[in-house]
Amino acid sequence: MQDAKEEVRSRLNIEDVIGQYVQLKRAGRNFKGLSPFTSEKTPSFYVSPDKQIWHDFSSNKGGDVFTFIMEVEGMDFRASLEHLARKAGVDLSMYDTKGSQEIALRKKRLLLANELAANYYQQSLIKNPRAVQYVFGDRGLSKQIVMDFKIGYAPTIGDALTQFLAKKGFTKTELTQAGLVNRYDTDLFRGRMIIPLMDGTGQVIGFTGRIIIDEPSAPKYLNTPQTLIYDKGRHVFGLSLAKEAIRANDYAVIVEGNLDVISSHQVDISQVVATAGTAMTENHLRALVRLSNHIRLAFDGDKAGLAATERAIPISQSVGVDLSIISMPEGIKDPDELIKKDVKLWQKAIDNAEPAVEWVIKQYANREDLKTAAGKRRFTTTALDVVSVLQDSVEREYYIAKIAKLSDSSVDALKEKIARSAEKPKKVYKNADIKQTDIVQDPSFYQDNLLSVALIDGATHDLFRSVDLETFTGEQRRDVVQYLSEKGGKAIKDTPEELKKHDTYVKILLLKADARYADWNDQDRYFETARLLRQVAIEHKKKQKDLLTEKLRDAETLGDETKANKIRAQLNKLIKEIKSGQR
Repeated sequence: MQDAKEEVRSRLNIEDVIGQYVQLKRAGRNFKGLSPFTSEKTPSFYVSPDKQIWHDFSSNKGGDVFTFIMEVEGMDFRASLEHLARKAGVDLSMYDTKGSQEIALRKKRLLLANELAANYYQQSLIKNPRAVQYVFGDRGLSKQIVMDFKIGYAPTIGDALTQFLAKKGFTKTELTQAGLVNRYDTDLFRGRMIIPLMDGTGQVIGFTGRIIIDEPSAPKYLNTPQTLIYDKGRHVFGLSLAKEAIRANDYAVIVEGNLDVISSHQVDISQVVATAGTAMTENHLRALVRLSNHIRLAFDGDKAGLAATERAIPISQSVGVDLSIISMPEGIKDPDELIKKDVKLWQKAIDNAEPAVEWVIKQYANREDLKTAAGKRRFTTTALDVVSVLQDSVEREYYIAKIAKLSDSSVDALKEKIARSAEKPKKVYKNADIKQTDIVQDPSFYQDNLLSVALIDGATHDLFRSVDLETFTGEQRRDVVQYLSEKGGKAIKDTPEELKKHDTYVKILLLKADARYADWNDQDRYFETARLLRQVAIEHKKKQKDLLTEKLRDAETLGDETKANKIRAQLNKLIKEIKSGQR
């Protein structure tokens, strides 16, 4: 049922599921709240949307979304899978052993077909002088950017790609399911510059085709339809190439067109992505908020752009995104045009982004005649509708004051207007099917603290080269220690291939490191690692001491004085080592 599990996981956001049981608040890239498992009063329960895991510091429990449901609902894995599948709208009957294998095979074939198609289009570009002129001359794209985005060209011949893939063993049904052919079973894309659509890992899942010679009867852009591997409501164009820049700059820029993204990346403004071909959805923002919760939109300033921005505000509030708006200079229609004029102006526009609510209020104010009662009524109604979805009371108060000033109204009058609007019902949290207990620390929690701080600081890894693996409890801890001692040296951001079988545990360590140690300096992290290593050694010796004490009692009971004296000598030596290590 691995495919079913991954399908359910991909459709649900862990913070939404857990948020039905725990009141979560944004804490940097993560969320935190009070543990549902212990009677703590200071929040130490963390959820990572980025890693799709949770960890409770008070009980040292953690895992993925399935583990959480198993814990709070008292379910086994199968029951938790069925519970979450219903929530996600996934039919598990499709994922029995046979069905699961068939879906996995179909996805694999569709991905291969798209990858081969991308390679074919790239080769076709090189062979066609008109396409070369359009891509490199007319569009001004560099060789590197064409390679990075795998840009190609679809020949005008009606079945060129179909014939190519047929020779590779693909059936017409597979090509239809991959979205590569039209209803006549010939190539969907012809005579177009081809821009592959890649998922977050860089796999080609579809295409956008831009016509090279404009024809009145032909659409300028043509996109892959919805397929088993491509969902336009979830796909963020350019994400695989923008991830590192988004993390480094701590913000993402969302533009309207794929070519706006490509132009930006060409001038090294790489934190730019697009939701091309569809309105922005919650899924788009959730894909980005895992990298940064600061999002800047570069939508058109017309009515459609205003409406899109207005729709984005409540979505951004529910996801926990700090949303701002980039305005194009007068006479400039899109980022691509602005970049061609002066790249510095594009960066300046990004830097001068306004908070989304402020931008929308200004647009509404400019649309109405605020000298008339009717204009004031319409302006305050629409503006207050936007402000009412804001979750922070201070932010809401700030914008109410701004609306009052623009409309020459009193704050009290506006608050009364909001109060008259229908109130949203308070969120009711589900009862967890567990009994809260007093906080009892896992006796090995300090080992997890040690490994979490060490993972994010490569300079500490040398300290593990002389560590005895037996001082650590459990296979997963020992494997992490062994990895650090043998292959460490660099800070770890994601689960290394060698530790994939402990993926959830490593992600929990990284979440713990992010919540507890990310703000520490290098020296403090190094000293903390050394201190915890000493503690691991001391605790191990204490356990050995307890074992020797038991053996001594047995020897004394049996009257074996020789053995007893030998054990006493070992005990005395161990006690001295423990005292020495505690100084």
